[in-house]
This record gives sequence, C-alpha cells and structure tokens, in this order.
Amino acid sequence: MTHPPSTQPAPRRTPLSAEEKARSEVNFAPLVAETLVAKGRFRVTAETPDMVEMFQGVARKVGDLLQRPVVSYANGRDIVITFAQTDTPGLTGRE
Repeated sequence: MTHPPSTQPAPRRTPLSAEEKARSEVNFAPLVAETLVAKGRFRVTAETPDMVEMFQGVARKVGDLLQRPVVSYANGRDIVITFAQTDTPGLTGRE
C-alpha cells in the first residue's frame, strides 16, 4: 500500500555500530583534513546525534593529524569543522 506523500512515514535510521563509527572516523579524517587545509572549513549534514558524535570524533582525529587545534560546531542540522582561533590563550597549549 502506498501512502500519499504527506502521510508517508519518515525513514528509520539505524544507529552506527561501534565498528562502523570507528571506521567512519578513520576514513573521513583525510578528506576533512584536506578540505580544511584547502578551504579552512568542512561542512556536512549531520541531523542525528550519532552522526554529530561521529563527526566530532573526526574533528579530533583531524586535529591530531594536522597537529593544529580544530573545533566543530553543530546546530542540529549541520556540523562545521574548522581551525580553532589560535590567538586565544589556552587553546594552543602555549600561553
């Protein structure tokens, strides 16, 4: 039975397993790092809490990979990963 477009049930999303999350973080990190170096920020849709958490893990891995402070901002629909301000004391470890 098909439903009219306005009454179709929303698709259900299966949360990532721990293995899928870890594999995703490892695989996304080089792409995000490359984009940060080229453009200064990386933006992606992350509408679910598990996707936000996964991309926050990617941001941590990218910071380690580039050896620079990286931050992520999520608004419930998107997440933006960018370089942290380095002129703020305490963020770089150098004061």
